[in-house]
Amino acid sequence: MTLLCADIGNSHTTLGLLADGVVLDHWRVSTLETRTADEWFVLIQGLIEQSVGSGAAAVSGVAVCATVPAVLHEWRDMLARHFAAIESVVVEPGVRTGVPVLMDNPREVGADRVINALAAATLYDGPAIVVDFGTATTFDVVSPRGEYVGGAIAPGIDISLEALGRRGAQLRKVELLRPRTVIAKNTVEALQSGMVFGFASQVDGIVERMIAELGVPVDDVHVIATGGLAPVVVDECRSITEHQPWLTLRGLELVFARNT
Repeated sequence: MTLLCADIGNSHTTLGLLADGVVLDHWRVSTLETRTADEWFVLIQGLIEQSVGSGAAAVSGVAVCATVPAVLHEWRDMLARHFAAIESVVVEPGVRTGVPVLMDNPREVGADRVINALAAATLYDGPAIVVDFGTATTFDVVSPRGEYVGGAIAPGIDISLEALGRRGAQLRKVELLRPRTVIAKNTVEALQSGMVFGFASQVDGIVERMIAELGVPVDDVHVIATGGLAPVVVDECRSITEHQPWLTLRGLELVFARNT
């Protein structure tokens, strides 16, 4: 079975073709709220055809999670019109994930965060912390029993840099690269230093506090980095033990198997 998985985020949508836990191909496109169901289908059809040569007909199932309601509405329309002959799963309240969500209001937790927790609990033994570098930087904690016990949300790297460029009269948006040194000698590298090393230190600090609250040995916790901006800082984070760019796609495949 070839499964089309879609992780619809605030800024970007990650698409992947998966089969038995293997990511056969993947794409990252802009999440445009103005894109219609037909436009999504044309885009997906073209990507799959370029990859496997037979377009959407090569797909035998679809799994979707989304944080943008307007885009999810168009995806539902697209699934009903263009993928009606195959099974599809949209992750929402009521869909079986197998992950107990121990929050004050479980419905507040984003579908992608629950999916990440499922993938972390399934792919790695023991407690885990998932750090997802996207529009926001999210931290999701999985207990030794595979429960989602909570997390934290911080501004993302890209929007923080964008805000500095807007509010700083003599500052501008720069390319997110590791500078030569922490103590920068020019404005561009000073911004890069603050972004790269600052966010790395933020991750290490929050992860350290979370592990202390969990009350488990540090060496027992898998700290998994994912998300489109992870490569910017992951090498500077002392606490990260795994970099799994397709964690959400793997989680979507697991949810599809549990609900079909």
